[in-house]
Amino acid sequence: MQKPHVVVLTGAGISAESGLATFRGMGGMWEEYRIEDVASITAWHRNPALVLEFYNQRRKAAAQAQPNEGHKALAKLEEKYSVTVITQNVDDLHERAGSSNVIHLHGKLSEVRSEKYPDLIFDIGGGAIQVGDLCPRGSQLRPNIVWFGEAVPMIEIAAQIAATADIFLIIGTSLVVYPAAGLVHNAPYRAEKYLIDPHIPELPYGLQLTTIAEPATTGVPKLVNTLLERL
Repeated sequence: MQKPHVVVLTGAGISAESGLATFRGMGGMWEEYRIEDVASITAWHRNPALVLEFYNQRRKAAAQAQPNEGHKALAKLEEKYSVTVITQNVDDLHERAGSSNVIHLHGKLSEVRSEKYPDLIFDIGGGAIQVGDLCPRGSQLRPNIVWFGEAVPMIEIAAQIAATADIFLIIGTSLVVYPAAGLVHNAPYRAEKYLIDPHIPELPYGLQLTTIAEPATTGVPKLVNTLLERL
């Protein structure tokens, strides 16, 4: 018998519980950095050295962080369900927790790519890149991150996957970052839909969700155990 398909959309909240800084709700700041100065294509063109330094710091922090109980519970769900994790996060905590099918909407911190040739992608782990570090074809390396002002190339694939969900989980996201926030509307009407976050946002009109007002580290394991007990 085919396993039910669980599609999971995760946001910054689940990574924050592993100690990684978020910017939503912090006055538009990542620690001492203004978003528009480090996380936009305009910032890259204006001051690539600053952008690289910022992402070097984030990459190092992500490499040192550890998956939490929320990440681990989602991996456990694969025991009885087909699971696709669609994440807005750029860390690899889902993979390190054991999730086998993860789609990164906004890229990966551990990867860099050619500025001129987007398909030239290299994994550098927790390492650093500087101005003057070039790809084999001679162009500057940049983070393989989707910045503000850039298209989200994986969004169409994510929408197609969401449309196949039997169960749709939303974890640790404010549902205000589009186009990712719109994926819940691609899920079938019949699909069960859950939102796990300690701060339940005002939901779009007509969206029917079961809400669990808890952090991912407690709310996700509880829901996963409930789903596993069904099968």
